[in-house]
Amino acid sequence: MDRIKTLLLVGGKIHDFKGCGQVIEDILRADGRFDVIKVEEDLSALETVKITPYDLLVFYYTVGEISDAQLNGLSHFIAQGKGFVGIHSAADSFRDSPDYRAFIGGYFVTHPRFRQYQVSIVDPEHPITKDMVEFTVEDEQYILDYDSRVNILCSALWRGKAMPVAWTKPWGKGRVFYLALGHNPEACRQEGFRILLTRGAFWAGKPAE
Repeated sequence: MDRIKTLLLVGGKIHDFKGCGQVIEDILRADGRFDVIKVEEDLSALETVKITPYDLLVFYYTVGEISDAQLNGLSHFIAQGKGFVGIHSAADSFRDSPDYRAFIGGYFVTHPRFRQYQVSIVDPEHPITKDMVEFTVEDEQYILDYDSRVNILCSALWRGKAMPVAWTKPWGKGRVFYLALGHNPEACRQEGFRILLTRGAFWAGKPAE
């Protein structure tokens, strides 16, 4: 199979998008199934004429503003059968855009202190999480408001309540995968993150069967 043409778009405030972007790029390249082009800060890459050549968008971005042309390009790209992987602060991007929030499936509310916590597998039959067992991460746990229709793959406890760590959802003919892990480069280097990222990116970006 040809390698998946992947646009890795990173940027925004707050998070170390350069450091995280480098680790994410390294992981995808080392996997061997992805042909990766990385773009920093330039949201015009989402416009239809620029995004069309790709099969998959991997997105690590925080806050910011998205234009109608950029949102439409992104939405139509996925709806026509392509893939989207949103990492960590992708759920805290474009806070003034309810359409983007609907697209990704949820949004950031708050987070406890950076700490170790256990990630449990909720859907052990999904291709992304098949044969995985619970694992421990050291990361910033995102507390999320989310669409109850998303398919939760992994969760972690917060104040006694299970909170999603990863989910999938359809968007038209395309596939959306969201992964809440990945606050900093060290968090992105953890094995659980690597497995979920590469499996999720392949699931989202591979041609429809």
